[in-house]
Amino acid sequence: METVTVRRVIAAPIEEVFDWLATTTNYRATGWVLHARLARPGRGAPYGVGAVRVHTWLIGWFRERITGYQPPHSFEYVIERCVPPARHDGGRMTFQEIDGKTLVTWTTTMQARLPFGATVTRVVAAPVVAHVFGRILDAAQATLNRTHATS
Repeated sequence: METVTVRRVIAAPIEEVFDWLATTTNYRATGWVLHARLARPGRGAPYGVGAVRVHTWLIGWFRERITGYQPPHSFEYVIERCVPPARHDGGRMTFQEIDGKTLVTWTTTMQARLPFGATVTRVVAAPVVAHVFGRILDAAQATLNRTHATS
């Protein structure tokens, strides 16, 4: 299993950053996420506990279930099914307010279910996942910057 962690400080209020990153359809702003939708709403909030999110990335297809939802501080998820196949021990985004900005920490633990899965994960999958996570966080920053520049 490999754990990938990506951190960014986003110059926007914690509530806005949480809402943007919890909303899976925003991930299409990266170019790496081709399709993203909310397949089933969660309890108490569209992306709350029990919500099912479906993503198609350039590298695969993922069906995720939200397992924890504590706005605006964190949410957790698990990939229930994916292509290419992988084991997923869970993902988590945490949000911490720092001087009017938001520190986002995104962590996921996974391993490809392929021959030489540990090596494939370490050499190929983990760096690509880290790159895409970074692109999603960059898209959040860019979008929220435009929102604050026009207000």
